[in-house]
Amino acid sequence: MPTYTALINPVSGGGRALRTWRPIAELLASQGIRIAEQTTRSQQHATEAAAESARRGETVIAVGGDGLARDVAAGVHGTGASMAIVPAGRGNDFARKLELPGDVESLAAMLARRGTRSIDVIEAAGRIVLGNVYVGLDSVATEAINNNRWLPGLVVYRLAPIGVILKWRAPEFTLTADTWTAKARQHQVVAANSGRYGYGLNIVPPARLDSGVLDVLTVSDAPRYKVVQFIGKARTGAHVESDKVEVRSTKQITIDADRPVPVHADGDYLCELPVTVSIRPAALDIIVP
Repeated sequence: MPTYTALINPVSGGGRALRTWRPIAELLASQGIRIAEQTTRSQQHATEAAAESARRGETVIAVGGDGLARDVAAGVHGTGASMAIVPAGRGNDFARKLELPGDVESLAAMLARRGTRSIDVIEAAGRIVLGNVYVGLDSVATEAINNNRWLPGLVVYRLAPIGVILKWRAPEFTLTADTWTAKARQHQVVAANSGRYGYGLNIVPPARLDSGVLDVLTVSDAPRYKVVQFIGKARTGAHVESDKVEVRSTKQITIDADRPVPVHADGDYLCELPVTVSIRPAALDIIVP
């Protein structure tokens, strides 16, 4: 029986996942660590393959970006097995949150040690999500990002939101949490576990992967130029100092709006509104340095 199953997304990072994985696999094999490999064909296939491997007691490695990590987590979650991530996508924001190394030798050493950490996961629209569920300006911008995969990651992640802002009008959101409610025009609502997305942006700085709560960030209606400023400040998290930004905690929240707005999770479309988002504390073991 192999110790690991590596699930490799052939389109992650413009096709660099396999190139990233091959030298790591060779280093592990040289230490006598047995590895099975599969190329993923879809979100569903990734989740099903992860679940099958996890039920056999194998550690499942997601070789790709945040989307594949989410899909693998959905399969591994609840089996008692653990998972790992070899970052090979465009953004790799969840890997940044975990402070995973980027070089071959360090990643191979991490996998060989197999030291794990228990983290929370999100449940939303019947799906497991690792990082964040978001709706508003950023979810509309993500649609544009995913339609322009031929552009370099940093370029498309920075240009897409600005293009959306030019036509954007803030919806009126209704938020119903377990201990508070809110109704207001908002540019953005983020229910965060990791708090990081958008190619290195620290969108929800207080978010912790083992806090047992969702950190919900809202950006209230403001002039377009201020929204552009928020994007610039979000790399360091300084945007939360604005009086237009609020962060509150909850274990569950239902999000709705006065017009259709797509809901996204970890870089991919999730559902339409309304959506209920909840946290599952300490629900997944993941290999870390």
